[in-house]
Amino acid sequence: MKPFMLLKFRTMYWAEERAGTVEQAIREDARVTPLGRLLRATSLDELPQLFNVVRGEMSLIGPRPHAVEHDRFYMTRIPHYVRRFEVRPGLTGLAQISGARGGTPRIQDMQRRVDIDLEYIENASLPVDCLIFLHTVREVFESDSAY
Repeated sequence: MKPFMLLKFRTMYWAEERAGTVEQAIREDARVTPLGRLLRATSLDELPQLFNVVRGEMSLIGPRPHAVEHDRFYMTRIPHYVRRFEVRPGLTGLAQISGARGGTPRIQDMQRRVDIDLEYIENASLPVDCLIFLHTVREVFESDSAY
């Protein structure tokens, strides 16, 4: 999969980062704007990604895309990480409805997400995608893992 510009509503104040790094948001992150808190809590910040889906860069369902810097970092640390690129990234995915949504401060957190992504890749089907979509709707309204 080639890199693409992921569309999102801006929810954070601009902050300088070291070249080649992207700092993940954390709970109560001071960089998040007041409106951004609402958009992130309701996942409405992801809505522009529907344009990525229409342009064929993403699917509705699949492994969530990561920043290129994160991909580079995890490819050297997590076995089979690159298998995530066998399918288009998704607006939502099995990992997001399986409790692996949110930050990945430890390698083990990302390893868990990758394991779930690989499970999806191996079992992807229209019925599975429909179930993921339905569970995503519930997750948006009931989860507190988005920040």
